[in-house]
Amino acid sequence: MYKEMKIHAISGYSEVGKNMTALDLNDDVVLFDSGLFLPSIVGVAEREKIPTEKGMRELGALPDDLYLEKKRLREKVRAILVSHAHLDHLGALPFNAYRYNADIVSTPFSIEVLKLLLEDSNQRLKNRLIPINPNSSFIIKGKRNAYKAEFINITHSTLQTALIAVHTPNGIIMYANDFKLDNTPLLGDKPNFKRIKELAKEGVKALIFDSLYASDDRKTPSEKIAKGLLEDVFFTTENRNSAMIITTFSSHISRLKTIAELGEKLNREVYFIGRSLNKYLTAARNIHQAKFAPPHKIISFKKQIEKFISKVNKNKNHYLLVCTGHQGEPGSILDRIARHELPLHLSKDDQIIFSSKTIPTPINETNRKILEKHLRKYNVRIFDNVHVSGHGGREDLRDFIKMINPEHLIPAHGDLKKLNAGIELAEEIGYKLNKNAHLMQNGKSITLK
Repeated sequence: MYKEMKIHAISGYSEVGKNMTALDLNDDVVLFDSGLFLPSIVGVAEREKIPTEKGMRELGALPDDLYLEKKRLREKVRAILVSHAHLDHLGALPFNAYRYNADIVSTPFSIEVLKLLLEDSNQRLKNRLIPINPNSSFIIKGKRNAYKAEFINITHSTLQTALIAVHTPNGIIMYANDFKLDNTPLLGDKPNFKRIKELAKEGVKALIFDSLYASDDRKTPSEKIAKGLLEDVFFTTENRNSAMIITTFSSHISRLKTIAELGEKLNREVYFIGRSLNKYLTAARNIHQAKFAPPHKIISFKKQIEKFISKVNKNKNHYLLVCTGHQGEPGSILDRIARHELPLHLSKDDQIIFSSKTIPTPINETNRKILEKHLRKYNVRIFDNVHVSGHGGREDLRDFIKMINPEHLIPAHGDLKKLNAGIELAEEIGYKLNKNAHLMQNGKSITLK
């Protein structure tokens, strides 16, 4: 047993995204996630040329992992454990993983997404990429000790999301960033409550948890509710003679599957258009989770897109187009359609469906307003927020914390306001600030004795 261990808040504790946390076990360090700050790279996913590490750091897109050098911890990093496939959790790895002599370990879908990101930017990593099935474990070899890291299945808005539990001589450190508690997911298994409760009995030393919506007094609805919302739009509105264009998160494979199935029921040909959709659907197909999206129905190269859109324009009511642009990103497919940079002529009563929520950052909100301004010039019908979140609300978090009953609580994944909401919830449950509930900020650490 150690005298103490530390948790370092590298990034994601002063903003939404750019997640990275370090578990310091004296001789050994384990990293959780390495994500991008998405508002700083709006539109990058649709570009053909990806910025370099230097360019990404100048944009403020990468975690400040230089902190680890200042603390003389970089050489001690033994593993990088990735919770899931969203870019704000793994998107920085192509730019900074080379700095560590450490394996990158995650579930198969996340590893496939990472491989495609590397391929897209013509990069290679010396790190071993190790896929671990949900509800399996990986042994991290340290200088003197070995540590078991469990990847416990949890639900979120992308495939194979995991809670990560690292077993140390001082107890279990659980990293739960991001998740929801969905007992009726449409793709994949429901949360592994059995194993979570078993770990709670063993004793969880510290829980690092997603506080993005800790201030929202709600329980997040199941993904089956999103299917019902989409069915209402698809089947109870007049759309026989109109174009139908829908946009959602490219990583939300379950939602894309639902859209494809409903589109087929409308007797429309469903096509997926955009580079980021291509990446995530290809990764899902590589693990046999995207039979609904055959390769010939995924279009991502500029010339292919222009040729196909011209074809669609001649018979708009024959197709359902699933495209990038749900946040109004400049250069996305929907943005280019709205600006008439692609040969699809929008007209009165064409349907534009946002199966998403605008992520509440100033740049996203501004981009969405600009996009809608362009769309409304054509008198199209706009259906917004046909969506349920992938993050637990305050009452989900309350149940989750009580289920685990950790010794220490650390809210993560948010700015100061969001983390404060996590602390307030912890205090309602019975934790005390600076004693066993810890308000962290980027570049800070706490010692667990």
